[in-house]
Amino acid sequence: MKIYTKTGDAGQTSLANGQRVAKTDARLESYGTADELNSWVGLLRARTDKSYDEQLGWIQNKLFNLGALLADAQGDDWITADDVSRIEGWIDAIQAELEPLRAFILPGGSETVATCHLCRTVTRRLERLMVGLYANQTEETKPICLQWVNRLSDFWFVLARKIAQDDKISIFLWKK
Repeated sequence: MKIYTKTGDAGQTSLANGQRVAKTDARLESYGTADELNSWVGLLRARTDKSYDEQLGWIQNKLFNLGALLADAQGDDWITADDVSRIEGWIDAIQAELEPLRAFILPGGSETVATCHLCRTVTRRLERLMVGLYANQTEETKPICLQWVNRLSDFWFVLARKIAQDDKISIFLWKK
């Protein structure tokens, strides 16, 4: 099987349901951003110690599921309320080990911490794209997917703080 099909040479591609759409379609922007985020998570996974490997691998698989859903694949159980709860549990466990935040922080401190913040900002962009996509759809939306993405961005934020704390990296505080 060849990797190239030539079916997209004129600027169109197929969704999971076979429908042909322009490569500028909102669905492609959304699942392309999910794919981009998955790549950033892969980089973060390569940069962190193995203590986060299971969580990051799970997130990568869920991002692939999300991308398929955004490409109009059918899979009602691919992102669930239990998945949202799982991330909330991770956030709560990490936050229990952190000092309360008293100021805004700037991304950076180390490549790993900065990569967490890149994951966070790409996740926020994905969320905005999904909101726009769902606003323009006549079909039923997937609110659980939006909840999952929203929690995921919070996870990246607390993970960045936790890694900075564990690695004794100074964080940058925002100064007015």
